[in-house]
Amino acid sequence: MGGGLKDARILVDALRDPTRTAALEPEGWTALIACARAEQLVGTLAERVAGLPMPPRAAELLEAARRSADTGRTAALWEAACAARALAPAGLTPILLKGTAYVAAGLKAGVGRSIGDLDILVPRDRIDQAEQALLGAGWEWVKPDPYDDEYYRRWMHELPPLIHRERDRMIDVHHTVLPLTARITPDAAAMIADAEPVGGGLAVLAPADMICHAVAHLFADGDLAGGLRNLWDIRCLIDEFGTDGLAARAARHGLGRELARAVRLADALYGSGTDLTLVDRWYVRRLLARDGWGRATRPVTRLAFYIRSHWLRMPPLMLARHLLTKWRKGGPGPG
Repeated sequence: MGGGLKDARILVDALRDPTRTAALEPEGWTALIACARAEQLVGTLAERVAGLPMPPRAAELLEAARRSADTGRTAALWEAACAARALAPAGLTPILLKGTAYVAAGLKAGVGRSIGDLDILVPRDRIDQAEQALLGAGWEWVKPDPYDDEYYRRWMHELPPLIHRERDRMIDVHHTVLPLTARITPDAAAMIADAEPVGGGLAVLAPADMICHAVAHLFADGDLAGGLRNLWDIRCLIDEFGTDGLAARAARHGLGRELARAVRLADALYGSGTDLTLVDRWYVRRLLARDGWGRATRPVTRLAFYIRSHWLRMPPLMLARHLLTKWRKGGPGPG
């Protein structure tokens, strides 16, 4: 695995072709597992290399990761069911997003996947009803700061984060998939209209929209933190659903260029390989920025993508005002 101890390519190679781990020495397994943990892909790795020869200690760590992912999957589905029960009296069917959607729909992208907060999508004109229903069912605000609260409600694509007072589980309630200030404005109404039920008072996005949301999350709503996991999601979704009608749907959401880049990068890292543009190679450099202990590397590249993420999400004057306000308050805040 060329360059494996210098960057995250050791993880990419193992996910693409698990049999390549046969060449790893114990040091290589240490690097591989450390990188997978850092990128929140250790459960996925555990599933991919299951049954292959490996050092006993590596087998123990990966089995623990697999069990943890199974527990997380159960907890995520339970939390989704709780949200569905809370919203049902208001006549709302929450549309699951990201990892919980993948496991609820039984998709390849959900196998071994780590799942954090519960992310749901509801219509924007019903967001107040959703908020009141969840508050009445035991969720409460995580960020009571007045500036953050106003910022979320005026400019973001979601309510301020909520956490359940008894279960200590977070929920992010979206009314669209990118901030209202972002340069790209996906058609959330179309996504909601075409969502598909999965039972239990829950729904997920239609296949093309699921891929488009993953693409938007990767390229238009962040600094590529967790990018290898998001790109793995995209690769799995495309493998499972294919690309028929995908380009047209991405164009409808303003994500045509981003989808094309996602397809190239997913094929370059997790597929058979493809030609990359110079800009694509800059993305790859950022995606692979880990050392043999899983630590972040290439700080200049990371900083450049951090600045880029804010530039995409806010007009310049608003960005300057927002960052100045947060600097004065001593915290990063939303965005």
